[in-house]
Amino acid sequence: MVSKTFAILFGAIFFLLFSADAQQLKQKPIAEYISYSSVPGYFLQDLNTTNTTTFDFVATNFGLINQTYPADAQFDPTGQKSQWERFANQVFRLNLQSPSNVQYKVLFIGRHGEGYHNAAETYFGTPAWNCYYAQLDGNATVTWFDAHLTANGISQAQTVNSLWARLISTQNITTPQSYYVSPLTRCLQTANISFSGLSLPASYPFVPEVRELLREGIDIHTCDSRSNLTYIKASFPGYSIEPGFTEFDLLFRQSTSETTTAQNLRSKTILDQLFSTDGNTVLSLTTHSGEGASLLSVLGHIPFSLATGAVIPVLVEAVTNSGSPPVTTVLPYTSQIVCNQPPVTSQATGTCVCSSGSTIPTGEARRLA
Repeated sequence: MVSKTFAILFGAIFFLLFSADAQQLKQKPIAEYISYSSVPGYFLQDLNTTNTTTFDFVATNFGLINQTYPADAQFDPTGQKSQWERFANQVFRLNLQSPSNVQYKVLFIGRHGEGYHNAAETYFGTPAWNCYYAQLDGNATVTWFDAHLTANGISQAQTVNSLWARLISTQNITTPQSYYVSPLTRCLQTANISFSGLSLPASYPFVPEVRELLREGIDIHTCDSRSNLTYIKASFPGYSIEPGFTEFDLLFRQSTSETTTAQNLRSKTILDQLFSTDGNTVLSLTTHSGEGASLLSVLGHIPFSLATGAVIPVLVEAVTNSGSPPVTTVLPYTSQIVCNQPPVTSQATGTCVCSSGSTIPTGEARRLA
């Protein structure tokens, strides 16, 4: 009797322990990571033969290549649909037919219009700008701290707005279903001008979300320092702010700059956030040249520099993989050496000669922010 009772008790304890272990195994998260690739063959910007300097995205339908798609035969047997309508159907079919761990999204990555910092860099020259003037808040004429758009920059954003309006009217283009924007003023302004007043679906209104990680490369240039949250809310009351957004800019540096590998990690992080939480297919990202280049790099897109006010659409394939992600090396922020006074000379090679007589080899011209 005792042995039978013991056996029953032992079995009960074993069952409880096994059930607890099984429950822990069930609840233990499985390591996953997302890998990205740009799907080529849909846009002129995917081609190595496209000249990035002279390319006109406005005159070329955002760069969408005129072609037929495998899904056209069923979707548009009489050939009445526009190129953008057929492209939207093609992306829909890709998502419909893909495995559960694969998703496709279309990203419209836009660079802000010309800001006062861009105009100042042109005026002073890139070497002098990098080694001295970019560390100032402005001069007697203009302010470039968290730079605002120039009149030309406003015009560039209006051109984008007109392009969207035309394609909505003539091609029934699928407009962005989600909008994300850098917290820097020039991007907040650009997004507002680019999308306000358009005939957008009621289910997908223009209510952009401000995302800290979409900001320009983090460095010692005051144009890349953002204003406080109170200012953003007051100036752009219709915008949504991501959770955890701090009142003051905690990322701006006084003496060090973000490395390319560090910025790419930041770009990967924001992409992971969007692809993990946003179920929409067409997203708009209003950002900067440096951050745009970083996003394209993480997405596996060929390098494609964006002029101020330019927009590049990218068809992205995102695959959620089981296991740990590949190990990547992220270099630490680097120290920056600058002049304490206006430089005596700045050379086309990127070298500054400070008033003290010291020479600062600033290297290649920095990408315009």
